[in-house]
Amino acid sequence: MDTEPLIKISGVSKNFGPTVALADVSLDVNRGEIRGLIGENGSGKSTLSLIVAGSLQPDDGAMLLEGRPYRPQTTLDAQGQGIGMVVQELGTVSGISVAENIYLGRSRHFGRFGFVNKRRMIEAARDALEGAGLAGFDPALPIDLLDLQDRKLVELVRAMVNDPALLVLDETTTALSYQGRSLLYGLMKRLREGHKAVLFVSHDLEELMEVCDVLTVLRDGRWVADVRKSEFDESRIKQLMIGRDMTGGYYRTDFEAPQSGEPVLVAENLVTPRGLAGLSVELRKGEILGVGGLSHCGMHEFGKAVFGAERLLAGRVVHVPSGQVIAGPRGAMKCRLGYVSKDRDREALVLSASVKDNIASAGYEKITTARWFMSRSKEKAYVDKQIQDLSIRCSSREQLVRTLSGGNRQKVVFGKWVGRGSDVLVLDCPTRGVDIGVKAAMYRLMYQMKLEGRSLILISEELPELIGMSDRLLILRDGKLRAEFARSRDLTEAQIIEHMI
Repeated sequence: MDTEPLIKISGVSKNFGPTVALADVSLDVNRGEIRGLIGENGSGKSTLSLIVAGSLQPDDGAMLLEGRPYRPQTTLDAQGQGIGMVVQELGTVSGISVAENIYLGRSRHFGRFGFVNKRRMIEAARDALEGAGLAGFDPALPIDLLDLQDRKLVELVRAMVNDPALLVLDETTTALSYQGRSLLYGLMKRLREGHKAVLFVSHDLEELMEVCDVLTVLRDGRWVADVRKSEFDESRIKQLMIGRDMTGGYYRTDFEAPQSGEPVLVAENLVTPRGLAGLSVELRKGEILGVGGLSHCGMHEFGKAVFGAERLLAGRVVHVPSGQVIAGPRGAMKCRLGYVSKDRDREALVLSASVKDNIASAGYEKITTARWFMSRSKEKAYVDKQIQDLSIRCSSREQLVRTLSGGNRQKVVFGKWVGRGSDVLVLDCPTRGVDIGVKAAMYRLMYQMKLEGRSLILISEELPELIGMSDRLLILRDGKLRAEFARSRDLTEAQIIEHMI
Protein backbone atom coordinates (compact mmCIF):
# COMPACT_ATOMS: atom_id res chain seq x y z
CA MET A 1 0.00 0.00 0.00
CA ASP A 2 1.33 3.43 -1.02
CA THR A 3 1.98 5.62 2.04
CA GLU A 4 1.84 8.95 0.15
CA PRO A 5 -1.50 10.61 0.94
CA LEU A 6 -3.94 10.84 -1.93
CA ILE A 7 -5.86 13.42 0.07
CA LYS A 8 -4.66 15.25 3.18
CA ILE A 9 -7.26 16.88 5.43
CA SER A 10 -5.91 19.40 7.95
CA GLY A 11 -7.82 21.14 10.74
CA VAL A 12 -11.22 21.10 9.02
CA SER A 13 -14.10 22.63 10.99
CA LYS A 14 -17.78 23.13 10.15
CA ASN A 15 -20.64 24.69 12.11
CA PHE A 16 -24.36 24.75 11.38
CA GLY A 17 -25.53 27.74 13.39
CA PRO A 18 -24.81 26.91 17.05
CA THR A 19 -24.19 23.23 16.24
CA VAL A 20 -20.56 22.15 15.89
CA ALA A 21 -20.46 19.46 13.21
CA LEU A 22 -16.66 19.24 12.85
CA ALA A 23 -13.94 20.70 15.04
CA ASP A 24 -10.32 20.72 13.81
CA VAL A 25 -10.41 17.29 12.13
CA SER A 26 -7.28 16.03 10.38
CA LEU A 27 -6.63 12.75 8.54
CA ASP A 28 -4.86 11.32 5.50
CA VAL A 29 -6.26 8.88 2.97
CA ASN A 30 -3.61 6.95 1.05
CA ARG A 31 -3.70 5.36 -2.37
CA GLY A 32 -4.36 1.62 -2.23
CA GLU A 33 -6.36 2.04 0.98
CA ILE A 34 -9.93 1.53 2.15
CA ARG A 35 -10.37 4.02 4.99
CA GLY A 36 -13.39 3.60 7.25
CA LEU A 37 -15.11 6.44 9.11
CA ILE A 38 -17.09 5.47 12.19
CA GLY A 39 -18.76 7.24 15.07
CA GLU A 40 -22.14 7.75 16.69
CA ASN A 41 -24.87 9.70 14.92
CA GLY A 42 -23.88 13.34 14.96
CA SER A 43 -20.16 12.58 15.19
CA GLY A 44 -19.44 14.38 11.90
CA LYS A 45 -18.89 11.46 9.51
CA SER A 46 -21.35 12.57 6.84
CA THR A 47 -20.32 16.22 7.15
CA LEU A 48 -16.67 15.33 6.55
CA SER A 49 -17.49 13.11 3.58
CA LEU A 50 -19.69 15.84 2.04
CA ILE A 51 -16.86 18.37 2.39
CA VAL A 52 -14.43 15.99 0.65
CA ALA A 53 -16.97 15.47 -2.16
CA GLY A 54 -17.68 19.19 -2.65
CA SER A 55 -21.26 19.21 -1.33
CA LEU A 56 -20.34 21.37 1.68
CA GLN A 57 -17.72 24.05 2.24
CA PRO A 58 -15.60 23.96 5.44
CA ASP A 59 -15.55 27.00 7.72
CA ASP A 60 -11.88 26.47 8.47
CA GLY A 61 -9.01 24.15 7.59
CA ALA A 62 -7.45 22.99 4.33
CA MET A 63 -7.24 19.96 2.05
CA LEU A 64 -4.53 18.80 -0.34
CA LEU A 65 -5.28 16.43 -3.23
CA GLU A 66 -2.08 14.77 -4.43
CA GLY A 67 -0.13 17.65 -2.92
CA ARG A 68 -2.19 20.41 -4.56
CA PRO A 69 -4.64 22.72 -2.74
CA TYR A 70 -8.12 21.21 -2.96
CA ARG A 71 -11.30 23.14 -2.18
CA PRO A 72 -14.12 21.97 -4.48
CA GLN A 73 -17.06 24.34 -4.81
CA THR A 74 -19.52 21.73 -6.10
CA THR A 75 -19.78 17.97 -6.52
CA LEU A 76 -19.14 18.40 -10.26
CA ASP A 77 -15.97 20.32 -9.38
CA ALA A 78 -14.90 17.42 -7.14
CA GLN A 79 -15.73 14.87 -9.85
CA GLY A 80 -13.56 16.80 -12.29
CA GLN A 81 -10.67 16.39 -9.86
CA GLY A 82 -11.18 12.65 -9.40
CA ILE A 83 -13.53 12.41 -6.40
CA GLY A 84 -16.74 10.35 -6.69
CA MET A 85 -19.43 9.97 -4.03
CA VAL A 86 -22.55 7.96 -3.25
CA VAL A 87 -24.59 9.96 -0.73
CA GLN A 88 -26.58 8.58 2.21
CA GLU A 89 -29.89 9.97 0.96
CA LEU A 90 -31.44 8.89 -2.30
CA GLY A 91 -29.43 10.56 -5.07
CA THR A 92 -31.27 9.57 -8.23
CA VAL A 93 -33.52 11.94 -10.18
CA SER A 94 -37.11 10.88 -10.84
CA GLY A 95 -38.72 11.16 -14.24
CA ILE A 96 -35.69 10.14 -16.30
CA SER A 97 -34.06 6.85 -17.29
CA VAL A 98 -31.35 4.77 -15.63
CA ALA A 99 -28.90 5.87 -18.34
CA GLU A 100 -29.72 9.56 -17.86
CA ASN A 101 -29.14 9.16 -14.12
CA ILE A 102 -25.77 7.51 -14.69
CA TYR A 103 -24.64 10.38 -16.94
CA LEU A 104 -26.36 13.13 -14.98
CA GLY A 105 -24.58 16.41 -15.72
CA ARG A 106 -22.46 14.78 -18.44
CA SER A 107 -24.97 14.33 -21.26
CA ARG A 108 -23.00 16.76 -23.42
CA HIS A 109 -20.53 13.93 -24.07
CA PHE A 110 -23.24 12.23 -26.11
CA GLY A 111 -24.43 15.20 -28.13
CA ARG A 112 -23.69 17.54 -30.98
CA PHE A 113 -25.20 20.92 -31.73
CA GLY A 114 -27.32 20.77 -28.56
CA PHE A 115 -28.89 17.37 -29.29
CA VAL A 116 -28.22 14.30 -27.13
CA ASN A 117 -27.75 10.94 -28.83
CA LYS A 118 -29.71 8.83 -26.36
CA ARG A 119 -28.85 5.59 -28.16
CA ARG A 120 -25.14 6.23 -27.56
CA MET A 121 -25.85 7.14 -23.94
CA ILE A 122 -27.86 3.96 -23.37
CA GLU A 123 -25.12 1.79 -24.89
CA ALA A 124 -22.46 3.50 -22.77
CA ALA A 125 -24.62 3.02 -19.67
CA ARG A 126 -25.09 -0.65 -20.55
CA ASP A 127 -21.30 -1.08 -20.71
CA ALA A 128 -20.89 0.76 -17.38
CA LEU A 129 -23.52 -1.42 -15.71
CA GLU A 130 -21.94 -4.61 -17.03
CA GLY A 131 -18.52 -3.43 -15.86
CA ALA A 132 -19.92 -3.02 -12.35
CA GLY A 133 -21.46 -6.50 -12.38
CA LEU A 134 -25.01 -5.34 -13.15
CA ALA A 135 -25.53 -6.88 -16.57
CA GLY A 136 -29.22 -7.51 -15.85
CA PHE A 137 -30.10 -3.81 -15.60
CA ASP A 138 -31.93 -2.17 -18.52
CA PRO A 139 -30.40 1.33 -18.90
CA ALA A 140 -33.44 2.54 -20.87
CA LEU A 141 -35.80 1.76 -17.98
CA PRO A 142 -37.36 4.71 -16.08
CA ILE A 143 -35.53 5.06 -12.77
CA ASP A 144 -38.85 5.24 -10.89
CA LEU A 145 -39.53 1.57 -11.64
CA LEU A 146 -36.49 0.52 -9.59
CA ASP A 147 -36.60 -0.17 -5.86
CA LEU A 148 -34.40 1.57 -3.30
CA GLN A 149 -31.53 -0.91 -3.58
CA ASP A 150 -31.37 -0.83 -7.37
CA ARG A 151 -31.50 2.97 -7.44
CA LYS A 152 -28.59 3.03 -5.00
CA LEU A 153 -26.63 0.67 -7.28
CA VAL A 154 -27.29 3.06 -10.18
CA GLU A 155 -25.77 5.84 -8.04
CA LEU A 156 -22.73 3.65 -7.48
CA VAL A 157 -22.28 3.11 -11.22
CA ARG A 158 -22.65 6.88 -11.76
CA ALA A 159 -19.81 7.48 -9.30
CA MET A 160 -17.65 4.85 -11.00
CA VAL A 161 -18.00 5.98 -14.65
CA ASN A 162 -15.55 8.83 -14.04
CA ASP A 163 -12.91 6.34 -12.84
CA PRO A 164 -12.44 8.21 -9.53
CA ALA A 165 -9.15 8.26 -7.68
CA LEU A 166 -11.16 8.45 -4.42
CA LEU A 167 -14.65 7.00 -3.97
CA VAL A 168 -16.61 8.34 -0.98
CA LEU A 169 -19.39 6.02 0.25
CA ASP A 170 -21.73 7.47 2.88
CA GLU A 171 -23.84 4.71 4.49
CA THR A 172 -24.27 3.11 1.06
CA THR A 173 -24.64 -0.46 2.31
CA THR A 174 -27.63 0.36 4.51
CA ALA A 175 -29.81 0.34 1.38
CA LEU A 176 -28.31 -2.87 -0.01
CA SER A 177 -29.12 -6.55 0.38
CA TYR A 178 -26.54 -9.28 0.86
CA GLN A 179 -25.97 -9.53 -2.91
CA GLY A 180 -25.73 -5.77 -3.29
CA ARG A 181 -23.18 -5.53 -0.52
CA SER A 182 -21.08 -8.31 -2.04
CA LEU A 183 -21.02 -6.43 -5.34
CA LEU A 184 -20.01 -3.19 -3.60
CA TYR A 185 -17.22 -4.87 -1.63
CA GLY A 186 -15.86 -6.29 -4.88
CA LEU A 187 -15.77 -2.83 -6.46
CA MET A 188 -14.05 -1.38 -3.39
CA LYS A 189 -11.35 -4.03 -3.50
CA ARG A 190 -10.92 -3.41 -7.22
CA LEU A 191 -10.29 0.27 -6.53
CA ARG A 192 -7.75 -0.57 -3.84
CA GLU A 193 -5.94 -2.98 -6.14
CA GLY A 194 -5.98 -0.30 -8.84
CA HIS A 195 -3.92 2.03 -6.63
CA LYS A 196 -6.96 4.16 -5.78
CA ALA A 197 -8.76 4.74 -2.48
CA VAL A 198 -12.13 4.50 -0.75
CA LEU A 199 -13.49 6.61 2.13
CA PHE A 200 -16.18 4.38 3.60
CA VAL A 201 -18.74 5.71 6.11
CA SER A 202 -20.77 3.05 7.92
CA HIS A 203 -22.39 2.29 11.27
CA ASP A 204 -21.78 -1.42 10.80
CA LEU A 205 -18.61 -2.04 12.80
CA GLU A 206 -18.39 -5.68 11.77
CA GLU A 207 -18.56 -4.63 8.12
CA LEU A 208 -15.89 -1.96 8.57
CA MET A 209 -13.54 -4.34 10.36
CA GLU A 210 -13.95 -6.83 7.53
CA VAL A 211 -13.28 -4.56 4.53
CA CYS A 212 -11.21 -1.60 5.79
CA ASP A 213 -7.45 -1.22 6.15
CA VAL A 214 -7.72 1.54 8.75
CA LEU A 215 -10.58 3.08 10.76
CA THR A 216 -10.85 6.73 11.76
CA VAL A 217 -13.07 7.22 14.82
CA LEU A 218 -14.94 10.51 15.26
CA ARG A 219 -16.86 11.64 18.34
CA ASP A 220 -18.81 14.90 18.74
CA GLY A 221 -17.23 16.29 15.58
CA ARG A 222 -13.66 15.61 16.67
CA TRP A 223 -10.99 13.15 15.61
CA VAL A 224 -10.47 10.51 18.30
CA ALA A 225 -8.19 7.84 16.83
CA ASP A 226 -6.91 6.03 13.76
CA VAL A 227 -6.97 2.25 14.22
CA ARG A 228 -5.08 0.01 11.80
CA LYS A 229 -6.34 -3.44 10.82
CA SER A 230 -3.78 -5.23 12.97
CA GLU A 231 -5.19 -3.33 15.99
CA PHE A 232 -8.89 -3.91 15.30
CA ASP A 233 -10.75 -4.84 18.48
CA GLU A 234 -14.52 -4.46 18.59
CA SER A 235 -14.76 -3.53 22.27
CA ARG A 236 -11.99 -0.94 22.05
CA ILE A 237 -13.45 0.70 18.94
CA LYS A 238 -16.91 0.92 20.55
CA GLN A 239 -15.33 2.52 23.61
CA LEU A 240 -13.56 5.07 21.39
CA MET A 241 -16.83 5.85 19.61
CA ILE A 242 -18.95 6.56 22.66
CA GLY A 243 -16.31 7.50 25.24
CA ARG A 244 -17.26 4.74 27.63
CA ASP A 245 -17.46 0.96 27.80
CA MET A 246 -20.55 -0.66 26.29
CA THR A 247 -22.34 -2.76 28.87
CA GLY A 248 -24.82 -5.46 28.00
CA GLY A 249 -25.79 -6.79 24.59
CA TYR A 250 -27.95 -5.45 21.83
CA TYR A 251 -30.66 -8.03 21.78
CA ARG A 252 -33.24 -9.69 24.00
CA THR A 253 -31.87 -12.21 26.45
CA ASP A 254 -35.13 -14.10 27.06
CA PHE A 255 -35.50 -17.40 25.23
CA GLU A 256 -38.49 -18.80 27.09
CA ALA A 257 -41.36 -19.90 24.90
CA PRO A 258 -43.36 -16.72 24.21
CA GLN A 259 -46.99 -16.64 25.19
CA SER A 260 -49.20 -17.37 22.21
CA GLY A 261 -51.48 -14.34 22.16
CA GLU A 262 -54.64 -14.13 20.11
CA PRO A 263 -54.31 -13.06 16.46
CA VAL A 264 -54.45 -9.31 15.86
CA LEU A 265 -53.71 -9.24 12.14
CA VAL A 266 -54.23 -11.85 9.43
CA ALA A 267 -52.84 -11.59 5.89
CA GLU A 268 -54.57 -14.02 3.54
CA ASN A 269 -53.10 -15.16 0.20
CA LEU A 270 -51.48 -11.83 -0.67
CA VAL A 271 -50.54 -11.31 -4.32
CA THR A 272 -48.99 -8.04 -5.55
CA PRO A 273 -47.81 -6.85 -8.98
CA ARG A 274 -44.23 -7.30 -7.82
CA GLY A 275 -43.05 -9.22 -4.78
CA LEU A 276 -45.79 -11.40 -3.29
CA ALA A 277 -47.15 -14.62 -4.81
CA GLY A 278 -49.76 -15.98 -2.40
CA LEU A 279 -48.45 -15.16 1.08
CA SER A 280 -50.48 -15.86 4.23
CA VAL A 281 -49.27 -14.67 7.64
CA GLU A 282 -50.76 -14.33 11.13
CA LEU A 283 -49.53 -11.77 13.68
CA ARG A 284 -50.31 -12.33 17.38
CA LYS A 285 -50.77 -9.97 20.30
CA GLY A 286 -47.53 -9.11 22.09
CA GLU A 287 -45.40 -10.72 19.38
CA ILE A 288 -42.33 -9.56 17.49
CA LEU A 289 -42.68 -11.32 14.14
CA GLY A 290 -39.45 -11.29 12.14
CA VAL A 291 -39.54 -11.39 8.34
CA GLY A 292 -36.38 -11.91 6.29
CA GLY A 293 -34.95 -13.09 2.99
CA LEU A 294 -32.73 -12.01 0.13
CA SER A 295 -33.43 -8.96 -2.02
CA HIS A 296 -36.64 -9.13 -4.07
CA CYS A 297 -37.99 -11.93 -1.84
CA GLY A 298 -41.14 -9.87 -1.19
CA MET A 299 -40.54 -8.86 2.43
CA HIS A 300 -40.64 -5.10 1.79
CA GLU A 301 -43.78 -5.43 -0.32
CA PHE A 302 -45.33 -7.45 2.51
CA GLY A 303 -44.73 -4.61 4.97
CA LYS A 304 -46.37 -2.11 2.65
CA ALA A 305 -49.29 -4.46 1.96
CA VAL A 306 -50.02 -4.84 5.69
CA PHE A 307 -50.26 -1.05 5.97
CA GLY A 308 -52.43 -0.79 2.87
CA ALA A 309 -49.71 0.97 0.87
CA GLU A 310 -49.19 -1.79 -1.75
CA ARG A 311 -51.74 -2.64 -4.43
CA LEU A 312 -53.14 -6.15 -4.01
CA LEU A 313 -54.06 -8.30 -7.00
CA ALA A 314 -55.51 -10.89 -4.65
CA GLY A 315 -55.90 -11.54 -0.94
CA ARG A 316 -56.65 -9.26 1.98
CA VAL A 317 -55.31 -8.03 5.33
CA VAL A 318 -57.76 -8.21 8.24
CA HIS A 319 -57.46 -6.35 11.54
CA VAL A 320 -58.93 -9.05 13.78
CA PRO A 321 -60.10 -6.99 16.82
CA SER A 322 -62.22 -4.70 14.63
CA GLY A 323 -62.92 -7.11 11.79
CA GLN A 324 -61.88 -4.38 9.35
CA VAL A 325 -60.16 -5.16 6.05
CA ILE A 326 -57.17 -2.85 5.60
CA ALA A 327 -57.88 -1.00 2.35
CA GLY A 328 -55.31 1.79 2.56
CA PRO A 329 -53.02 3.71 4.95
CA ARG A 330 -55.91 5.80 6.29
CA GLY A 331 -57.83 2.64 7.20
CA ALA A 332 -54.70 1.13 8.71
CA MET A 333 -54.23 4.16 10.95
CA LYS A 334 -57.85 3.94 12.09
CA CYS A 335 -57.06 0.38 13.19
CA ARG A 336 -54.03 1.75 15.12
CA LEU A 337 -51.38 0.46 12.72
CA GLY A 338 -48.10 2.29 12.11
CA TYR A 339 -45.46 1.85 9.43
CA VAL A 340 -41.74 2.71 9.56
CA SER A 341 -40.55 2.65 5.95
CA LYS A 342 -37.16 1.42 4.79
CA ASP A 343 -36.99 4.45 2.50
CA ARG A 344 -37.04 6.89 5.41
CA ASP A 345 -36.31 10.14 3.62
CA ARG A 346 -38.77 9.67 0.74
CA GLU A 347 -41.66 7.85 2.40
CA ALA A 348 -41.53 8.47 6.15
CA LEU A 349 -40.40 12.08 6.58
CA VAL A 350 -40.94 15.54 5.14
CA LEU A 351 -37.32 16.69 5.15
CA SER A 352 -38.20 20.35 4.60
CA ALA A 353 -40.52 20.34 7.64
CA SER A 354 -39.65 20.63 11.33
CA VAL A 355 -39.22 17.92 13.93
CA LYS A 356 -42.50 19.13 15.45
CA ASP A 357 -44.48 18.90 12.23
CA ASN A 358 -43.15 15.44 11.37
CA ILE A 359 -43.87 13.94 14.79
CA ALA A 360 -47.31 15.56 15.00
CA SER A 361 -48.31 14.51 11.47
CA ALA A 362 -49.62 11.10 12.56
CA GLY A 363 -51.10 12.16 15.90
CA TYR A 364 -53.80 14.71 15.20
CA GLU A 365 -56.33 12.98 17.43
CA LYS A 366 -53.85 13.46 20.29
CA ILE A 367 -53.31 17.19 19.72
CA THR A 368 -56.79 18.44 18.88
CA THR A 369 -59.68 19.56 21.06
CA ALA A 370 -63.09 17.89 21.30
CA ARG A 371 -64.17 20.06 18.36
CA TRP A 372 -61.10 19.08 16.31
CA PHE A 373 -59.35 22.41 16.67
CA MET A 374 -55.57 22.28 16.92
CA SER A 375 -54.34 22.76 20.49
CA ARG A 376 -50.87 24.33 20.45
CA SER A 377 -50.29 23.39 24.08
CA LYS A 378 -51.23 19.75 23.41
CA GLU A 379 -49.04 19.70 20.32
CA LYS A 380 -46.06 21.10 22.25
CA ALA A 381 -46.46 18.57 25.08
CA TYR A 382 -46.98 15.70 22.62
CA VAL A 383 -43.88 16.51 20.55
CA ASP A 384 -41.68 17.32 23.54
CA LYS A 385 -42.54 13.97 25.12
CA GLN A 386 -41.35 12.10 22.03
CA ILE A 387 -38.18 14.19 21.84
CA GLN A 388 -37.45 13.42 25.49
CA ASP A 389 -38.51 9.76 25.50
CA LEU A 390 -36.54 8.93 22.34
CA SER A 391 -33.58 11.23 23.16
CA ILE A 392 -33.85 13.02 19.80
CA ARG A 393 -30.86 15.34 19.48
CA CYS A 394 -32.15 18.62 18.06
CA SER A 395 -31.67 22.29 18.88
CA SER A 396 -35.45 22.74 19.19
CA ARG A 397 -38.70 21.17 18.02
CA GLU A 398 -38.62 23.70 15.14
CA GLN A 399 -35.34 22.38 13.71
CA LEU A 400 -35.71 21.11 10.14
CA VAL A 401 -35.51 17.33 9.86
CA ARG A 402 -33.12 17.49 6.91
CA THR A 403 -30.46 18.95 9.23
CA LEU A 404 -30.61 15.98 11.63
CA SER A 405 -28.29 12.98 11.54
CA GLY A 406 -29.61 9.69 10.18
CA GLY A 407 -30.19 8.20 13.61
CA ASN A 408 -32.13 11.20 14.85
CA ARG A 409 -34.24 11.22 11.69
CA GLN A 410 -35.12 7.61 12.40
CA LYS A 411 -36.07 8.50 15.97
CA VAL A 412 -38.45 11.13 14.58
CA VAL A 413 -40.12 8.43 12.46
CA PHE A 414 -40.48 6.21 15.54
CA GLY A 415 -41.87 9.18 17.45
CA LYS A 416 -44.65 9.63 14.86
CA TRP A 417 -46.03 6.15 15.46
CA VAL A 418 -45.09 5.41 19.05
CA GLY A 419 -46.57 8.71 20.19
CA ARG A 420 -49.98 8.01 18.70
CA GLY A 421 -50.13 4.66 20.54
CA SER A 422 -49.97 2.25 17.59
CA ASP A 423 -50.99 -1.26 18.64
CA VAL A 424 -49.40 -2.82 15.54
CA LEU A 425 -46.15 -1.44 14.16
CA VAL A 426 -44.57 -2.53 10.87
CA LEU A 427 -40.83 -1.87 11.02
CA ASP A 428 -39.03 -2.15 7.67
CA CYS A 429 -35.26 -2.15 8.29
CA PRO A 430 -35.72 0.16 11.32
CA THR A 431 -32.04 0.26 12.33
CA ARG A 432 -30.73 1.02 8.83
CA GLY A 433 -28.06 3.71 9.02
CA VAL A 434 -28.06 4.25 12.79
CA ASP A 435 -25.20 3.94 15.24
CA ILE A 436 -24.77 1.33 17.95
CA GLY A 437 -26.21 3.53 20.68
CA VAL A 438 -29.37 4.37 18.73
CA LYS A 439 -29.68 0.76 17.62
CA ALA A 440 -29.59 -0.49 21.22
CA ALA A 441 -32.19 2.12 22.22
CA MET A 442 -34.50 1.01 19.41
CA TYR A 443 -34.20 -2.62 20.44
CA ARG A 444 -35.12 -1.67 24.00
CA LEU A 445 -38.12 0.25 22.69
CA MET A 446 -39.27 -2.72 20.59
CA TYR A 447 -39.02 -5.06 23.56
CA GLN A 448 -40.87 -2.61 25.81
CA MET A 449 -43.69 -2.37 23.25
CA LYS A 450 -43.88 -6.17 23.17
CA LEU A 451 -44.16 -6.30 26.96
CA GLU A 452 -46.98 -3.75 26.75
CA GLY A 453 -48.91 -6.16 24.54
CA ARG A 454 -48.28 -4.40 21.25
CA SER A 455 -47.42 -6.39 18.13
CA LEU A 456 -44.51 -5.70 15.80
CA ILE A 457 -43.55 -6.94 12.34
CA LEU A 458 -39.76 -6.62 12.08
CA ILE A 459 -38.58 -6.76 8.46
CA SER A 460 -34.81 -6.86 8.18
CA GLU A 461 -31.90 -7.84 5.97
CA GLU A 462 -29.75 -8.39 9.10
CA LEU A 463 -29.97 -11.97 10.32
CA PRO A 464 -28.45 -11.28 13.77
CA GLU A 465 -31.15 -8.66 14.32
CA LEU A 466 -33.92 -11.07 13.32
CA ILE A 467 -32.54 -13.89 15.46
CA GLY A 468 -31.93 -11.59 18.42
CA MET A 469 -35.32 -9.86 18.51
CA SER A 470 -38.00 -12.12 16.99
CA ASP A 471 -40.46 -14.45 18.72
CA ARG A 472 -41.08 -16.11 15.37
CA LEU A 473 -39.05 -15.70 12.20
CA LEU A 474 -40.49 -16.10 8.69
CA ILE A 475 -38.23 -16.53 5.66
CA LEU A 476 -39.58 -15.49 2.26
CA ARG A 477 -38.33 -16.44 -1.19
CA ASP A 478 -39.96 -15.49 -4.50
CA GLY A 479 -42.89 -13.94 -2.66
CA LYS A 480 -43.79 -17.09 -0.74
CA LEU A 481 -43.22 -18.37 2.79
CA ARG A 482 -40.34 -20.86 2.71
CA ALA A 483 -39.56 -21.45 6.39
CA GLU A 484 -40.67 -20.53 9.90
CA PHE A 485 -38.48 -20.61 13.01
CA ALA A 486 -39.43 -20.30 16.67
CA ARG A 487 -37.26 -18.22 19.00
CA SER A 488 -34.34 -20.31 20.22
CA ARG A 489 -30.85 -19.73 21.59
CA ASP A 490 -29.69 -22.51 19.24
CA LEU A 491 -30.94 -20.88 16.03
CA THR A 492 -28.04 -20.02 13.68
CA GLU A 493 -27.61 -17.92 10.56
CA ALA A 494 -26.54 -21.01 8.62
CA GLN A 495 -29.89 -22.71 9.33
CA ILE A 496 -31.75 -19.68 8.02
CA ILE A 497 -29.62 -19.03 4.93
CA GLU A 498 -30.30 -22.57 3.75
CA HIS A 499 -33.94 -21.54 3.17
CA MET A 500 -33.18 -18.10 1.72
CA ILE A 501 -31.19 -19.27 -1.31
